[in-house]
Amino acid sequence: MTVRTLPELRTAIDQVDAQLLQLLAERGRLAAEVGAIKRAADETNFYHPDRESEILRRMMAENPGPFSAEQIATIFREIISAGLALEEPLQVAYLGPAGTFSQWAAQKHFGRAAVLQPATGIAEIFRWVDGGQAQFGVVPVENSTEGSVNLSLDLLLDYPLHICGEVQLRIVHNLVSRIAMEAIQRIYVHYQTRAQCRQWLAIHLPQAQLVDVPSNAVAAERAAADTGGGAISTTVAAEAYGLNILAAGIEDNPENTTRFWVIGKISTRPTGHDKTSLVVAAANRPGSLHALLSPLADAGISLTRIESRPARSAIWEYVFYLDLLGHCQDAAIAPVLDALAQQASFYRCLGSYPRAAF
Repeated sequence: MTVRTLPELRTAIDQVDAQLLQLLAERGRLAAEVGAIKRAADETNFYHPDRESEILRRMMAENPGPFSAEQIATIFREIISAGLALEEPLQVAYLGPAGTFSQWAAQKHFGRAAVLQPATGIAEIFRWVDGGQAQFGVVPVENSTEGSVNLSLDLLLDYPLHICGEVQLRIVHNLVSRIAMEAIQRIYVHYQTRAQCRQWLAIHLPQAQLVDVPSNAVAAERAAADTGGGAISTTVAAEAYGLNILAAGIEDNPENTTRFWVIGKISTRPTGHDKTSLVVAAANRPGSLHALLSPLADAGISLTRIESRPARSAIWEYVFYLDLLGHCQDAAIAPVLDALAQQASFYRCLGSYPRAAF
């Protein structure tokens, strides 16, 4: 085998880069043509999560290496995002300010070409999407350590929106400040972050006062303005507010992951790699929940999550949030969901959507 010199390798890389640039230009022209056709047909929906999911999964499956499947998916996500911006830039709401995990989740799902709009709270995200100020929203729904984000679940019942995608994000928490760790008197922290770092805080900073704030980015902002303050926040927020990372990865569970839902007004078609989310209520009689779930078990449909929440209609009555594998239009699932809807005292399909690809 001929061993190439460093200059030869660099020349070869330059040639490949030139080819890539031409192919990207061609892809961009095709995307612009797609956008023109959709506008001529008065189509208002330029973004199709099912189509994007199929592209990413195909690229990951056909990846010959040496890049990892996740690296390939990240690259193609940005290519798709840039192409979509040529059709119609997406307006996406997330829990702000800039530097939160919600912003990272939004960028992971929509790419950096989307126009990301920071909201002051989860309820505001729902209002913006429902009112048309944003086409989509990204909201946290559950954490692998601390469980569900109940506000997101409750708001799904208040608004006529659909779940049209999901994002899974590995969560890394950092202690940040402008002062030394032993000098910290107050730590600004989001309540879920505090719970995810409970043991670490008890061991390393038992004397510090914990001050609740609405997001990890706000925590960094407050710590930057407090001469005795620190925060648990992201690296992006720490850099934005001039804070030093005193300890990285302080979450108690090293596999700490948060799942986010993408909410919007569209429905997706089946991709073969989908989830369906439902909310149901059983009649208040013995064995009603078992009877409600029996059609799913009999059909061999896999439930990935079940969560109860108090019903607002009556005291001591509950609704159940269910996640199952498959799409509501799948031939094996549609009749089972029809049977479940007839059995339930309340039934609503919150959405069928592509499972997170990476």
